[in-house]
Amino acid sequence: MRLDLRLIADMIPQGAKVLDIGCGDGALLDHLTREKDADARGIEIDMAQVARAVGQGLAVIHGDADADLAFYPDQAFDCVVLSRTFQAVEKPREVLRQMLRIGRTAVVSFPNFGHWQMRWRLLTTGRMPDTDTWDRPWYETPNIHPCTIRDFFALCALEGYVVEQWLAVDERGLRAPWRRSVWLANLFGEQALFRLRRA
Repeated sequence: MRLDLRLIADMIPQGAKVLDIGCGDGALLDHLTREKDADARGIEIDMAQVARAVGQGLAVIHGDADADLAFYPDQAFDCVVLSRTFQAVEKPREVLRQMLRIGRTAVVSFPNFGHWQMRWRLLTTGRMPDTDTWDRPWYETPNIHPCTIRDFFALCALEGYVVEQWLAVDERGLRAPWRRSVWLANLFGEQALFRLRRA
């Protein structure tokens, strides 16, 4: 299972009712169901991934985060997850609002565009960078709203969301040791994970 999914699983309590938006092949759903006795469901835009997840017996439906979250009732889930999809949705601010309407908490992970390698490659080459986390050329990536850790903190402050937990990690799973410095985490963390709730 992908690193950020393992870290997300650690943020979800035993027996929780979970919605995973952009769940892919359902790896996180499967883990949460088996290891945490969760009532885990998913929504995925890629029909091939939906078929793969359903074929494994997982509760996944075809849907679009930008359009379909409005149909879910208020507070229907304990936790709503958006892993490495935040930067690819058309309206990230609205998707986050919907997540915290239908769930008591939200867990979001995304590649950190403020990482020093991204900055350096853009500065020295004048071209959009790619790294292990951002592993496609700019013309093939689904990312339309790249953001940094500091950007995400600013959005949470603007919307009045409480950040219950956050961490920055690299692709090998090493947690950035700058827990008390958002500035340093923004510079050295390749990806970020946040657990949020409404104030």
